Amino acid sequence: MAEPTAELGKLPAPEATGEAPASNANGAHRTPEELVAKAIAPVKSEFLRPPPVRPSCSSGQGEDAPEAKASAPQSGLVKEKKSKRQLKRERQQEKKSALNLCPEIAKTGDISSCRYKDKCRFSHDLEAFNTQKPADLEGECPFIGAGEPCPFGLACRFSGTHKDAAASAATPSSHKKSFEMNSLKKDVQRLLWKNKMRLPKSEARLKTLGLSVHNKSVKKILEEVESKEPDSKDCSVANGNGCKDAVPSEMTSKDHPQEVAEEDSAVTVNDAVADEPPPPKKQKNVLEEENSTSEAKNGTHTLQSASKESYTPTEQEASTDNLMTENDRSLKLHPREKKLIDLRDKLYLAPLTTVGNLPFRRVCKSLGADVTCGEMAMGTNLLQGQASEWALLRRHSSEDIFGVQICGAYPDTVARTVELIDQECTVDFIDINMGCPIDLVVNKGAGSALLTKPMRMKAIIEAASGTVDTPIAVKVRTGYFEGKNRIDSLIADIGYWGGSAVTIHGRSRQQRYSKLADWDYIYQCAARAPDSLQVLGNGDIFSYVDWNKHKSDCPSLSTCMIARGALLKPWLFTEIKEQRHWDITSGERLNILKDYVRFGLEHWGSDKKGVETTRHFLLEWLSYTFRYVPVGLLEVIPQQLNWRPPSYYGRNDLETLMASDSAADWVRISEMLLGKVPDGFTFAPKHKSNAYDRAENG
Repeated sequence: MAEPTAELGKLPAPEATGEAPASNANGAHRTPEELVAKAIAPVKSEFLRPPPVRPSCSSGQGEDAPEAKASAPQSGLVKEKKSKRQLKRERQQEKKSALNLCPEIAKTGDISSCRYKDKCRFSHDLEAFNTQKPADLEGECPFIGAGEPCPFGLACRFSGTHKDAAASAATPSSHKKSFEMNSLKKDVQRLLWKNKMRLPKSEARLKTLGLSVHNKSVKKILEEVESKEPDSKDCSVANGNGCKDAVPSEMTSKDHPQEVAEEDSAVTVNDAVADEPPPPKKQKNVLEEENSTSEAKNGTHTLQSASKESYTPTEQEASTDNLMTENDRSLKLHPREKKLIDLRDKLYLAPLTTVGNLPFRRVCKSLGADVTCGEMAMGTNLLQGQASEWALLRRHSSEDIFGVQICGAYPDTVARTVELIDQECTVDFIDINMGCPIDLVVNKGAGSALLTKPMRMKAIIEAASGTVDTPIAVKVRTGYFEGKNRIDSLIADIGYWGGSAVTIHGRSRQQRYSKLADWDYIYQCAARAPDSLQVLGNGDIFSYVDWNKHKSDCPSLSTCMIARGALLKPWLFTEIKEQRHWDITSGERLNILKDYVRFGLEHWGSDKKGVETTRHFLLEWLSYTFRYVPVGLLEVIPQQLNWRPPSYYGRNDLETLMASDSAADWVRISEMLLGKVPDGFTFAPKHKSNAYDRAENG
């Protein structure tokens, strides 16, 4: 990795510019109390500076203004909207122009080592590859010390250090072996592609719940049951708010989504949404469904369905039905009697889309996180064998308590997914997301849409918890509509249905991430929960003071989940464990970024593609970290998560650079760690607050 000192130029100090140390735009003439009331970080006046004026901001406002962020046009190539066909054509042309060396030859350096010979789709021209290959990056190969040769061989961007690695590999090392788990096996992927994967436990569980009826999809069965529910106006919650508002019609009436093309390794909600019909089953005898009776209980209802005729299994399915015969059903463990996971007082890193990847989780583990969870994966995509979705389930050996989070709209999808994960992966718990606010998820009946359908929630949790012995956790929001909370009326039932833990994000779906989290409501829910159900709170934790307050205010709270706070300062886990405000230096922050880059190269690869993938996710992370304001620069501590940082100078050039909200400066930091960006490089963060184009930013 490149040395940062050579790349970092001198930035002007406040005295050198001749500018006033503060401006009205930054709130210089306001008291710290007034700034805090306006949700502006109260930076000491000697560090303030006027907001920088950039050409890309045509609105005349600074880029730190929210209005400017929302309306600022994307610069250069980033603002050009290209069709999918055009993007595909460009990718194909890029593949043709790039000389991709055969991986087997790259490892060995021997042209004759490839078993495919002339039929290989990769290049065997070593001389042409070496001519085209960019210069090696500074630093050493991340695979040195692993005791094995670099898997990328000649294609590694640090191949010049492999000779030293070969010499050091001869001597025994005390370095602890690092490895990853939960990779998708090729034979499993082929079975999933052909829809031939046997998942007998989920089939048996669905049949027990009356959700596996011949010639009737689970969606139709649930719609019939939900249509018999009383009007939503009768469904009151304990805080006095009714739930008479219904979910928008498009959430339940849309047809099943068609398959969407795969995108990058980041989570894409377009792909996913577990609204597809279940795979076709083998011929079975028709089960007659009894008229189900609905009983109101705390705003929820129980689903009862039994068959009048006995089911006659085929020879192939005898093993499936033997699991759930009438004689041994009474011997089956109740969900609450199964093994549990103890999350009490543990520091839990929340599943974070895009940025919460495996290298980032490793960084948080090294800084004190106890529990980690993979990014949200779509159940339908996992069942289809999509490699990009399975990548979200990967686990590192350092993650001693690890779970995965899945999302699905129907119990059959979720039940099959949890059985597949339990069968093919090593996880300590499975979390079902019932709080995702994204429109493309909600409009298909998944995520937060489930908060309006307690019968669907019941069926999903019962199906999942009854299929596997792995503990099932649930993540929810306070409700769908703002001011109409309803989780307090469901909290006891979630434990009865088979949930081992529930995480409550203190906002409604309608709020998204606006306003502050409602922790008083989280406390109310925790007090109503049964002893067997662990309740976790989530929302706006950004210091050890926040953590201590929530734990002392509500002793029945098992622990707190840390989400966006870890994105801005992953050393938050260290602060909580050591009970201090860490005034971390810019050099220490840079070392954390170096660790992330090293972990990223180990995960995504040290070849050209792996380096650029690592750069992309590093830039995504830097689009959050600039919002952190160092402790030594604040008038009031600790910083709150909703504070907007003004433009300010750091205590040195590197700290000033890290405080920049310009994507060009984030790219500059990435170049300090991963070398120069390639020609034509562009970057636009997922949250669209800024963009970088090489042509515009030099």
